Amino acid sequence: MSENLLTVMDISVEYRNDLETVKAVNHVSFSLNRGETLGLVGETGAGKTTMALALMRLLPEYTGRVPNGRIIFEGRNLPDLPEAEMRMIRGSKIAMIFQDPMTSLNPVISVGDQIAEALVLHNDSGRNKEEIDKRVDEVLQLVGIPKGRKFDFPHQFSGGMKQRVVIAIALVCEPDLLIADEPTTALDVTIQAQVINMIRELRERLGTAMIMITHDLGIVAMTCDNVAVMYAGELVEVGTALDIYRSGDHHPYTMGLFGSIPKLKTKAARLTPIPGLMPDPTRLPPGCSFSPRCPHKIDRCLAEHPAVYRSGTHTVNCHLFAGRGGWEAEK
Repeated sequence: MSENLLTVMDISVEYRNDLETVKAVNHVSFSLNRGETLGLVGETGAGKTTMALALMRLLPEYTGRVPNGRIIFEGRNLPDLPEAEMRMIRGSKIAMIFQDPMTSLNPVISVGDQIAEALVLHNDSGRNKEEIDKRVDEVLQLVGIPKGRKFDFPHQFSGGMKQRVVIAIALVCEPDLLIADEPTTALDVTIQAQVINMIRELRERLGTAMIMITHDLGIVAMTCDNVAVMYAGELVEVGTALDIYRSGDHHPYTMGLFGSIPKLKTKAARLTPIPGLMPDPTRLPPGCSFSPRCPHKIDRCLAEHPAVYRSGTHTVNCHLFAGRGGWEAEK
């Protein structure tokens, strides 16, 4: 039996100012066991990064808030913890690879010192300077960077090498949970493959649980045990990788994502895009958030929020699954 590491229960996130409220994440629930990888998939603006920032408690101080829900990590509810205690968890227990390595690194501090900073802050084992330097060398070697380059500055590295430095910073304290937020977005295709393979190998070697945030279903297939499809701040479909990639039953949005993937073995001249745009998060539709773009919508979709329907480990939030064989509504 796998040991539970993280449980997110009915979490919502809002951004507020004097004029309006942006509902970025809406009643999201999922769990993650130690050593597992969860792929969080969706378009830009779906709420994936906001969900990650809520887990790290890095939401903007004055505008971001979590109005409801719990985030249970190793038995503790993160939103209730004092900031000093959360600061010790952040980096040592939960680490994050941010989306753009170009802006994640301090341009005037050597990469070795930036990696060592996390060790100095979370120096529970009482490492001295020599031991910290040795650990920096080890983690640089782990991500494929010669240890002699720890004295170099970020501008002396290519984009792919900068991303390796960011990964080294995230892994140096051997966290229990690694959140990778679109780690290959700014990289070319060849370097993307190298970085993804490296992340996968490091995760397997260290036994770290991971949340992989991406819009690329190909990356999810390569790296993830479970998949959560996010749309307009909600999880519309959740299941194992086998549920998502081999099942014939999917939420219409998931079907749209698959339809947008190039298929090299067919002669189709064009992709099948999802029509329309994601709804304004300050004015979400009264029924299903995907209904304005859904080719299969019925009248009920426009007025009533869908229930969650389950078939084994596979769940879908869609009215079309009401009465479908093998699917039952969750209470």
